[in-house]
Amino acid sequence: MSDSCTIVVCGKGGTGKTTLSGLLVRSFLEAGEKPVLAVDADPNANLHEALGVELAETLGCMREEAFTKSIPPGMDRNAYIKYRFRKVLVEAEGFDLLAMGRPEGTGCYCFPNYLLGECMHLLGEEYPLTVVDSEAGLEHISRGTIHKPDLLLIVSDPGVRGLRTARRIRELAASLGLEETPMFLVINRFKEGMAPPEDASAEDLPLIATIPEDAAVEEADLRGSPVAWVAEGSAALAAARTLAADVLDRCRR
Repeated sequence: MSDSCTIVVCGKGGTGKTTLSGLLVRSFLEAGEKPVLAVDADPNANLHEALGVELAETLGCMREEAFTKSIPPGMDRNAYIKYRFRKVLVEAEGFDLLAMGRPEGTGCYCFPNYLLGECMHLLGEEYPLTVVDSEAGLEHISRGTIHKPDLLLIVSDPGVRGLRTARRIRELAASLGLEETPMFLVINRFKEGMAPPEDASAEDLPLIATIPEDAAVEEADLRGSPVAWVAEGSAALAAARTLAADVLDRCRR
């Protein structure tokens, strides 16, 4: 594998991006790819819940003036940024979690977006794999916040409208400079016996995986349990493991 590989999970809201991101993190850990950096790039941070870790601080809580006026003597700005990032990182068994979160008060997202970009640049290469749970849009890509990912997984529900949205996301990503980035479609909550829509796979957005509808995942979600650690026998987990193996193979090429 190259020094590092960044996988961005994106798609419209409600398609299960966070659940898939959590299952991928678990699958990569089981495959021995440690440490994994899990990045919750959605201001409405909930990847920590999917992974079952506590989130004490986010990038959105950091104030801009601290990075201009509060740098300790003898420490340059990059060193201070790394130091502060280390305090925000949630360290868990085999993976670390970084959450963007929301800015305090009525502040805009400009500075948290900037910090996320700095973090991805300074810390990303320390991890063999980075899984980014992106927000519903492609703002982070358009701003260059998460730079150019190595792989883009666009998650959709099985419906025709969802697939059309996935294609629009693919077109938008290409227009933002990612035309050379491998992009794949993941159909989530795929019901048993359902045939994939005829246009579910295309040359410019090939279908890489279908994640079946899974009562165990739904139950964990309803209970507030971390869905990434759903019990063995979960059909969604099995599909995520297969997808993770495919992604790892592509990262190694």
